[in-house]
Amino acid sequence: MTDDSLHKLIPMTDFVIEYYANEGYADLQTLNLMNNYAVFLKKPLLLGMFVPVDAQGNILKEPKNYAAWKTLEHNQLPSSPESDTPSFREYRIYQEAERRCFFHGFTIAYNGYSVVRITASYDESIELSFNKSDMMSQTFKDVESLLHFENIYLNSAAVKQLGISDHTP
Repeated sequence: MTDDSLHKLIPMTDFVIEYYANEGYADLQTLNLMNNYAVFLKKPLLLGMFVPVDAQGNILKEPKNYAAWKTLEHNQLPSSPESDTPSFREYRIYQEAERRCFFHGFTIAYNGYSVVRITASYDESIELSFNKSDMMSQTFKDVESLLHFENIYLNSAAVKQLGISDHTP
């Protein structure tokens, strides 16, 4: 794992201990960061935290040539009226859904009638199943329960929402 924007999901106690090892004091910003992380760990697991889904929770299919499209710098900017064509809109919708994901490297392994199964691309043994009716995990209750796995990585969206900086664990 070489992406500097990724942070490994860790237990709250490790988060606090490692943060204090780097900072050495607690101020309001530090306490807010710890509260954000604690609240995040208690969030119920939803499919949209792992793979792009629409507002109804339906899995979005990656648009053709999306990987190349998103590398273009002008496609990273907020959309403009002239770029709101139907084909361009598909890319933007997918990009926004992708930004709402919190975990890095998950792909669809099975998309059935009532169940969706995903796996981590970096470790096939990390597998999660979700009910299609409510998009909730079948076996894990909340983010904290993912600590069962040795390596789960937060992506840049989660890092940004939590307010984690580069020196934070």
